[in-house]
Amino acid sequence: MNSDAKIPVLFDSDIGSDIDDAVALAYLLTQPRCDLLGVTTVTGKPAVRAELADAVCQSFGRKEVPIHSGAGKPLLGPQLQTKVPQETVLARYPHREAFAPNVAVDFLRQTIRSRPREITLLSVGPLTNIGLLFALDPEIPSLLRQYVMMAGVYQSRLPHYGLAEWNARGDPHATAIVFASNAPHMRCVGLDVTTRCRMPADECRRRFGRGPLKIVGEMAEEWFKLARREITFHDPLAAACIFEPDLCGFEPGLVEVELQSDRVRGMTHFNPSAANKPHQVAVDVKPDAFFEHYFATVGA
Repeated sequence: MNSDAKIPVLFDSDIGSDIDDAVALAYLLTQPRCDLLGVTTVTGKPAVRAELADAVCQSFGRKEVPIHSGAGKPLLGPQLQTKVPQETVLARYPHREAFAPNVAVDFLRQTIRSRPREITLLSVGPLTNIGLLFALDPEIPSLLRQYVMMAGVYQSRLPHYGLAEWNARGDPHATAIVFASNAPHMRCVGLDVTTRCRMPADECRRRFGRGPLKIVGEMAEEWFKLARREITFHDPLAAACIFEPDLCGFEPGLVEVELQSDRVRGMTHFNPSAANKPHQVAVDVKPDAFFEHYFATVGA
């Protein structure tokens, strides 16, 4: 494919909790090779998250981007994400309201089926929408050009983050469905690599302080109020890998999801020696190259 060709992307997000979702959306809106076909929202208060996604899109002059509210509760188990701290910015930015509930999965299904093997699906939140999509229409994974997720931890456990990564733990049963689908061309960007892409709060304030990025900066202030001193670019790294895959090194293997133990439910087990290796897992990253690429894109 022509290296300058547009890539159609669907973006599934829990925007409004961790700030990196908005940072990733800003990248997709400014990436010249991204044909953003739509944004879907997931987890607690998904309609509010849809309003936030629309506010970011409108700040970048992109009112045309379709936005759909999705699943608000995990398939099984408690909701871990009941609040949307960044919704405070909605009073200051124009956005659509009254998003219809539970329409995201149908939108994803219809859009993917209308353009078989053309679309890249990017998910950066709990996997409820994607698990439902793959369960309701098992052919969908084979109709994607690529599926990229920010979820899981694969090589080493990071004590500060717990034994299971947040998105994988947010709906472990949906996570298990997604991995069991063995979707062709699935790429998994986990905490092993994203935690190497961090930026201090003061530098983030300077970078996100003006122009269309100002809304991201104001959302970040809500993140910093939670005693956070930096932004980890989890989701933006996954987004950037769609267009610059060499930013990360990937290794094939098999990922299985822990469902039995309450303490580690949602943990992702990566086996690079498995006979069947349907999953490409990020095992290395070039942080300097990533940040150079990210800010060259959003700055342009």
